[in-house]
Amino acid sequence: MTDIQNRLFALRDEGYRSGSIKLNPTVDPDTIIGIRIPAMRALAKELKATEESARFINELPHAYFEEYQLHAFIIGYIKDYGEGLTAVQRLLPYLNSWAQTDSLRIKAFDRDPERLLPYIYEWLGSKHPYTVRYGILCLMNYFLDDKFDEKYLAAVSEVKSEEYYVNMMIAWYFATALAKQYDSAIKYIEDKKLSKWVHNKTIQKAIESYRVTDEHKAYLRTLKIK
Repeated sequence: MTDIQNRLFALRDEGYRSGSIKLNPTVDPDTIIGIRIPAMRALAKELKATEESARFINELPHAYFEEYQLHAFIIGYIKDYGEGLTAVQRLLPYLNSWAQTDSLRIKAFDRDPERLLPYIYEWLGSKHPYTVRYGILCLMNYFLDDKFDEKYLAAVSEVKSEEYYVNMMIAWYFATALAKQYDSAIKYIEDKKLSKWVHNKTIQKAIESYRVTDEHKAYLRTLKIK
């Protein structure tokens, strides 16, 4: 067992592990150690920019679920844009869980997210579901505020998948769009441009959001597909 694996096992929380197994049904339970996110973030902060972490992120695949999360948190600290992008591209094919994918946030990308767009479109067309999920996540994180353009809504609406965690991400994206860019996003619900499941899940998530007005929630309830 490596030193980093030993350190991860030292953070094991059996009570948390049982919940993590239930929340990550796509992951082999035997690979889940059971570590709370704040503890992993603290370890990543301690390890960042060390020779040990450099070796760790170059050794793929990993044996344990939390190694991938730790990997994501460590590369999140990368300051160089190109280096961060390379690290993401290397890691994405190995991810097999929504929790691993959603842990991936590279600080360097915040400075100039437009540089990501060619890669985002590439990720949206991937056959790997968690790469697709990450592409949608990037559009949600970076392009629903001042950098918004309706073409991004169109790009996400065109993603067709049988994968639950891709469809859930599409619904999450459109629910967030309804909170931030309502006039543009509502057209996709009114015109039924999403699959029935995604359509209804989007409405559900929007109604559950404190960021969507009561007036908009009342209207969204009338748009559910039975």
